[in-house]
Amino acid sequence: MTEQPIRPAATVIIARAAVPQYEILMLRRTNAAVFAGGMYVFPGGKIDEADADPELINYFSPLGAPQRLQQKALGEAWQSCWVAGIRETFEESGILLAYTEDGALADTSNMNLDQARAEIHAGSLTLKALCAREQLTLAVDQIHYFNRWVTPAGRPRRFDTRFFITAAPLNQLHRHDGAETTESIWISPSEALQRNSNDDFGMMTVTIKQLETLNAHQSLTSLLTMASSQTDFPYYAPSLPAAQPKSS
Repeated sequence: MTEQPIRPAATVIIARAAVPQYEILMLRRTNAAVFAGGMYVFPGGKIDEADADPELINYFSPLGAPQRLQQKALGEAWQSCWVAGIRETFEESGILLAYTEDGALADTSNMNLDQARAEIHAGSLTLKALCAREQLTLAVDQIHYFNRWVTPAGRPRRFDTRFFITAAPLNQLHRHDGAETTESIWISPSEALQRNSNDDFGMMTVTIKQLETLNAHQSLTSLLTMASSQTDFPYYAPSLPAAQPKSS
């Protein structure tokens, strides 16, 4: 059997304050999807060639001290990873992780971006062009690299995914795209894990593992403190259990 190629990808875990535990935005993929059909996931997707456009650096917020360390951990692909995370988040959830000209995080309730979202998804508009047109600066300083997971060999689709963590912008509404994703929900890590254990909230193993780690934090402040102070960025490359021989 031909081994599946490993596609580079980026995913953003978006969190907001809530009680008794902070909540994370999760999207349910359409049942028709080849990869993770019907599963609840974080916004994200594969890295495109355009994400490495060197001119995009002109639309980056200055990197803070945490991001400079994260940049080093990400290596040469650091720009593509951050850009893909921002772009895919916008495409899939409608959340735009960017500053407007006044230096405030974008208030998309006052911006008509539905057409731009569709055009970026279709590939007829680039994120760079959107930034130039709307005078946006990508809020890289708000997005923290967390860890990296590679899909095990033997799966129908394989990804080398960099996971990021950020706080949800206050003046934005999320909307699933209605095509690749059919539902969206804010849910705490503890509730998502409990519902999954009750077979009521389907998730991939990597998503469950991430939530088990995130469940150690109760508040948004605690989560973001962890993400911004992290100095070790784990790399996971699990393998599938070996098939057991059939008994005669």
